[in-house]
Amino acid sequence: MSSIAFKPFTGLRRSAALPCHNPNTTTLSKPLVKFHVSASRTSPKLSNRNLRVAVIGGGPAGGAAAETLAKGGIETFLIERKLDNCKPCGGAIPLCMVGEFDLPLDIIDRRVTKMKMISPSNIAVDIGQTLKPHEYIGMVRREVLDAYLRDRAQENGANVINGLFLKMDMPKTWDEPYVLHFTEYDGKKGAMGSKSTLEVDAVIGADGANSRVAKAINAGDYDYAIAFQERIKIPDEKMVYYENLAEMYVGDDVSPDFYGWVFPKCDHVAVGTGTVTHKSDIKKFQLATRNRAKDKILGGKIIRVEAHPIPEHPRPRRLSGRVALVGDAAGYVTKCSGEGIYFAAKSGRMCAEAIVEGSQNGKKMVDEGDLRKYLEKWDKTYWPTYKVLDVLQKVFYRSNPAREAFVEMCADEYVQKMTFDSYLYKTVAPGNPLEDLKLAVNTIGSLVRASALKKEMERLNV
Repeated sequence: MSSIAFKPFTGLRRSAALPCHNPNTTTLSKPLVKFHVSASRTSPKLSNRNLRVAVIGGGPAGGAAAETLAKGGIETFLIERKLDNCKPCGGAIPLCMVGEFDLPLDIIDRRVTKMKMISPSNIAVDIGQTLKPHEYIGMVRREVLDAYLRDRAQENGANVINGLFLKMDMPKTWDEPYVLHFTEYDGKKGAMGSKSTLEVDAVIGADGANSRVAKAINAGDYDYAIAFQERIKIPDEKMVYYENLAEMYVGDDVSPDFYGWVFPKCDHVAVGTGTVTHKSDIKKFQLATRNRAKDKILGGKIIRVEAHPIPEHPRPRRLSGRVALVGDAAGYVTKCSGEGIYFAAKSGRMCAEAIVEGSQNGKKMVDEGDLRKYLEKWDKTYWPTYKVLDVLQKVFYRSNPAREAFVEMCADEYVQKMTFDSYLYKTVAPGNPLEDLKLAVNTIGSLVRASALKKEMERLNV
């Protein structure tokens, strides 16, 4: 894994009342970070106004970006079409996100301290034995988390607009504004909405995998997965089993290149899967995931069906002029685990910080060089993580025997410790050289056995 270093996680604060954020119980009245102000010498000072920035998209990336901009003195506009959006997302967040983004405990449905990794042959390995008493994986509903981050941005001065972004007119000179065209839904024009325009100095595209902002700057295409998820209300006595437990299923039946999941929510479970290579078979894979878990969700009722594209790698271009992409729009979802929520919020905040810093808290115009600092910092910090997880997916998700080897490895206590330390805190603690050597030997042994098993299966199928 890569060496990633964040400030130490110091613990969680107590729950805050929803939906409003109580500033008396948090540190949000203080600056998010101490910015070292270094706007370009050629950046002109703005007259009689502050820098204007539009954030397109109101998910974790957009909400985090809008809050940071507003707190940094930027005139901020956040445009989101579906303020009640329920993205089909497993909803797992690392422990460090709770503290780093000052999330109230109220919005966390479940604190998962146990996981089961289930192989193609239904061998189950219990994961989580290395967790400390205060450690857990948070399970959230996206409609709750997203709304909370947007509301907090609005409380700090961002203008939240219920609207559908359509297109933008590009500036013809370095200091002309971007003109955004969108349909605004303010309740006055009914369901059709009204056509509106907005002039801004910079744009952050946080509008997901099908980003219109990305298309506007010719950011290029990328491979994407289809995630399919059903929210299933199961009997109370069965919900007890999932009180603090999540399940992950691997196998060609549930996905040829990803995994199936059963994640607990407040009063139901989310059952889903995803694939890049066989999108047309997604419903077949979903049925297989339900069948693998059928005894534990028997008697359940499907209360919501969701599907959404998930990027598989960063876009070829993530920046053009004074327009930058963050979150899914930029392609920040990890291979192997499919994690995206933390990286979305983190990229949104990092991009906004670069704008606040480059504009001297909204007093000067920014240019592409100011926004490029965000990309340089992001790539330096996270690019190795994405590459390592890409390799892991290619090695262990390529066949059922390889998946059996992967599940076998997950039973190792040292593997669990290193995996959870990396996931929960987004930092990798120095490994034990002897244990690292043993892990390497065991990995090779597992892969050799997987290879032998694959050949035997191929022989039997002839």
